[in-house]
Amino acid sequence: MNIKNKILRFMKEQAYKPVKKEELANIFDIEKNQLKEFYSILDEMEKECSIVKTREETYGVPEKLGLRFGKIQGNSRGFGFLIPDDIESRDVFLSPNNLNGALHNDRVLVRLYKKGDEDKRPEGEVIRIVERGNKNIVGIFQKSKNFGFVVPDDEKISVDVFIPKSEFQGAKDDDKVVVEITKWPEKRRNPEGKVIEVLGNVNDVGTDILSIERKYNLSETFPEEVMLDAENISETIPEREISRRLDLRDKKIFTIDGIDAKDLDDGISVEKLENGEYILGVHIADVTHYVHENSTIDKEAYKRGTSVYLVDRVIPMLPRKLSNGMCSLNPKVDRLTLSVFMTIDKNGKIKDQNIKETVINSKARLNYKDVSDILENNDKELIEKYNEFIDEFKLMEELSKILRRKREQRGSIDFDFDEAKIILDTEGDPVEIKKYERRISNRIIEEFMLAANETIAEYMYWTQTPFLYRIHEDPDEDRIEDFKKFIYNFGYKLKGNDEDIHPKQLQELLEKIEGKKEETVINTIMLRSLKKAEYSNERKTHFGLAAKYYTHFTSPIRRYPDLTIHRIIKWFINNEIDEKKKTKLEKKLPKIAEHCSSTERIADEAERETDELKMVEYMSKRIGEEYEGVISGVTSFGLFVELDNTIEGLVHVSTLTDGYYHYDEKNYSLVEERTKKTYRIGDIVKIRVVNTNIAKREIDFLLVEEKE
Repeated sequence: MNIKNKILRFMKEQAYKPVKKEELANIFDIEKNQLKEFYSILDEMEKECSIVKTREETYGVPEKLGLRFGKIQGNSRGFGFLIPDDIESRDVFLSPNNLNGALHNDRVLVRLYKKGDEDKRPEGEVIRIVERGNKNIVGIFQKSKNFGFVVPDDEKISVDVFIPKSEFQGAKDDDKVVVEITKWPEKRRNPEGKVIEVLGNVNDVGTDILSIERKYNLSETFPEEVMLDAENISETIPEREISRRLDLRDKKIFTIDGIDAKDLDDGISVEKLENGEYILGVHIADVTHYVHENSTIDKEAYKRGTSVYLVDRVIPMLPRKLSNGMCSLNPKVDRLTLSVFMTIDKNGKIKDQNIKETVINSKARLNYKDVSDILENNDKELIEKYNEFIDEFKLMEELSKILRRKREQRGSIDFDFDEAKIILDTEGDPVEIKKYERRISNRIIEEFMLAANETIAEYMYWTQTPFLYRIHEDPDEDRIEDFKKFIYNFGYKLKGNDEDIHPKQLQELLEKIEGKKEETVINTIMLRSLKKAEYSNERKTHFGLAAKYYTHFTSPIRRYPDLTIHRIIKWFINNEIDEKKKTKLEKKLPKIAEHCSSTERIADEAERETDELKMVEYMSKRIGEEYEGVISGVTSFGLFVELDNTIEGLVHVSTLTDGYYHYDEKNYSLVEERTKKTYRIGDIVKIRVVNTNIAKREIDFLLVEEKE
């Protein structure tokens, strides 16, 4: 256990009373020559918000001092919530008067003055702003005679930014701009800023996506020194590098990806042995050969954390020379890889693994559609075209079904939510939105990547090497209890022990409800009951996959954790991890895990926002049209209805004119007071599109006819 954890554990003890740093040093038997380092650890912990220094210069944990550290989540109506760092603590309500100049995303220290109860959140007041979360803000510029102001795009920032006339930088009315905050808000004063970039008029082509990029601080361009370093990397693989690796260039290895994919991380090979066992090879681009630790390219990749796949473009983690070129497993060219070979028996058990630095030459760049058409439809033309790979395709399907069955037996949850495929014209306008097809070849590759990730995670865990894992913690008991009560209304119960929940119980429930009217509602509420997956330097189970060991190994071109994992694996298999490197990794990995979890969340939000934007644009041209949909969400203010193409809109409660409806929170439904007519998630309804608001990403529906 490191010193920080020891300090925290000690301070959380019931008998602990806040003491000064000198007393803490005595308690922990800190030598005189180590005092400076110990005090700097306390300073670091205070900056990290895990401990608090009081006015009397004593130290304690915030929760024992009636305080909470965390991040502000704003609201368009001016109030906010503190989302505490301590996941055991409840969110804290902050009235507009008690925000004290704090904005959405700021890290703050809050004093509680109302503890709250079962039905009401605790309430508090911001007493210290630790770190500002919005150095720059994107919004729409409005000009008056002597000053201007910017209305933020992010509705969670409920205050406009005042712009002095001298800081307009040529911005005109209805321009989308980026402003830099020069004066932070106080109790009765708005923030002040200066325009640092004019993105274009709100109605100009491309301004919408650019605004989202700036809002999330995403950049399509790389710093000059990063591009220069990338250009200086030789594309020729030296013979000495090839000679020290396992040469697989004659092996039948190929890639299967989406038709539009440019960065091909993973190749596969598969064969069946005479004893009925399989050898599955998963060959991943060896990005670390080109991106060295602490190089300019590596630092930029860490900062980005992940590639971001917006609706009309990719913002890559690495310069395109690497992501689309030298690291991408393009066909008919030599590529450096890190390969894991898994020996798998007929029951799907992985009996052995072998990890090697390799060189490959992919025999083909295949796509999901063609491979699925061969396996699902026996497409004669494609069978002829890919004749040399047909045996491998059939073997892949056979093995993937074995692996899937094994995963299902242990209780891995397989959510099959619909995803949207948004097709744009050359001007960036959406011309078609449909469901993304998850077909047999997609599932094959998913199974193989899952197997590789689990194999690598378990192998590295037993080496006792510091490592990065992908974890998904068990759900909160309260949430599962609420979920159990909810499904009871539909006549379902979760099997097994009431105390603990196992993913197998949830998977069995999903199988029972498949194809039934209540499938959507139960799927949705189940997902809301689970926690989000994240990265961690500690090995914990992945609840959703029912996996004891799991990591992300298969996408180092587009995910920084995978890049880090490759480095550690290569150091280990080359006997380069000594005690010094171990200590260094133990210190670095928690920060990398936290940062990469954060950049992943940002990427998800940006991707979702561009999708929503194009969906609203698409429906803006379909006002008055009628569709059938499923109620996908119920709130006190109305019903969310999802159409077959995954687009979602709101039927506001005020438009339900056949009576007075109240919200039944426990059953996720709206119930008419007199007739007891009920709308709940999963009901099929007919709607008319009545309005859209592109700026707010909102679509309004009107209920025109109920469908049984």
